[in-house]
Amino acid sequence: MPPRSLVIGVAGGSGAGKTTVARGILEALAGDAVLLDQDAYYKDLAHLTLEERARVNFDHPESLDADLMIAQLGRLAAGEAIDKPTYDFARHTRAAAVLRIEPRPVVIVEGILLFTDRRLRELFDVKVYVDVADDVRFIRRLLRDVRERGRTMENVIEQYLGTVRPMHLEFVEPSKRWADIIIPEGGSNAIGVDMLRARVELEVRRTRGT
Repeated sequence: MPPRSLVIGVAGGSGAGKTTVARGILEALAGDAVLLDQDAYYKDLAHLTLEERARVNFDHPESLDADLMIAQLGRLAAGEAIDKPTYDFARHTRAAAVLRIEPRPVVIVEGILLFTDRRLRELFDVKVYVDVADDVRFIRRLLRDVRERGRTMENVIEQYLGTVRPMHLEFVEPSKRWADIIIPEGGSNAIGVDMLRARVELEVRRTRGT
């Protein structure tokens, strides 16, 4: 039997730079790693109207299809390919397309709520929390949502004050206590990212006996 994949969870608040950290590891491993984004596992809301979907609290753990994510992550880590769902952020629902993900020695998972679910935590061999100041995270989120997700500035601010900030304080920030590694300033912390990357590369070599 092939060895189980090394599974790394990268959590932190919205706009913290989780994807930058995760992709830094992904690129360093040059084909030995695959990336899963927790955002892809929002529940399918096609049965609701667009207006009803827009009012859903996407920063609460109940907005996620945790059962599907846990099942697929478990299979991927065990060496089985999966069909990962994709999400349409403009329409607030799951898209029809799926993405075939083949197993790799390292599976990197990123998302704001990764450490809030005990079942998910137990699947991670390494838990990383990206810690960035609230004002920096908000500015990054504002720019991203307006440029990439078709939102208005007013909508982004309303969502941040109504759900993003309260849910960060209730769920995301407290989940930091479960982290094995905390990286201040996220992807801007070149030393922290390099140390994490070196540690992962060492674990991959150790698994291969090289």
